[in-house]
Amino acid sequence: MKKVSIVTVNFNHSLVTDELLDSIAENNTYSNLEIIVVDNASKINPVPVWTIKYPSITFIRSEINLGFAGGNNLGIKAATGDYLFLINNDTEITKGLIETLVSTLDEHPEVGMVSPKIKYYEKPDMLQYAGYTPMNYFTARNNCEGQFEIDKGQYDHVTGVTGFAHGAAMMVRREAMEKAGLMSENFFLYYEEMDWCDRIKRQGYTVWVNMQALIYHKESISVGKGSALKEYFMTRNRILFERRNASLFQQIVFYFHYILIVSPRNIISFIKNGNPRFIKQLFRAIWWNISNDKDSTYLGFKE
Repeated sequence: MKKVSIVTVNFNHSLVTDELLDSIAENNTYSNLEIIVVDNASKINPVPVWTIKYPSITFIRSEINLGFAGGNNLGIKAATGDYLFLINNDTEITKGLIETLVSTLDEHPEVGMVSPKIKYYEKPDMLQYAGYTPMNYFTARNNCEGQFEIDKGQYDHVTGVTGFAHGAAMMVRREAMEKAGLMSENFFLYYEEMDWCDRIKRQGYTVWVNMQALIYHKESISVGKGSALKEYFMTRNRILFERRNASLFQQIVFYFHYILIVSPRNIISFIKNGNPRFIKQLFRAIWWNISNDKDSTYLGFKE
């Protein structure tokens, strides 16, 4: 039986993380398991309380916010499992989830990473993720299969290769991770799992979705919906992803597409929706990519 290391990151939502840990205690039946929780510099340090409440779990406190990638990397470095199951702290697991994902990696050595079916916690009959289509590197666009559809089993037959794993829940083979390296921390938030998937695929592995495994996701608790932070990183990292993974020709086409079509459309949308302050974040995100190397360290966000 392969050892599985569950890694999750908390940032200012310790009660949400409690709910995840309680769901693991209630629903997990996989015995060879370790759980690692990284607190990403929450304003109130929850680790002292957690160590008493959950004595069998490993807790790591970072005194600076390392972002999604950095927080997970910190947990990965402490993990001893053959398979690493990275899940958002705003998820809750279901019975058989871990066994099903483990079986996928056990039975298919070419698979480097696998995600389960993901449903919205607040609407448990609605799909969030049933796989991703391949990336169009000329536009940096792809689609999330099944999102917002009522789950009637219509995607269950497509279990297998998918474009990308989902950052809310992805089980990674240690050998694939060691060949591809850890997640790139300069993304900080968003697109880092897609970049990771591309790097793992370049090492000869495939990425799968297994629709027989299920997890529930409480979307956008840590960042908030429609925030300036989200707008900045979605723009900045979409461009950064292209710089790191697309060919030169694909990048050139993308830059023209983004400047002539995407940016004007987004600016109009921001104004119509009453969010003109997001225009500043759009230009800040573009300028970051102009003025920084694609491997530059992220130095912080300003409203």
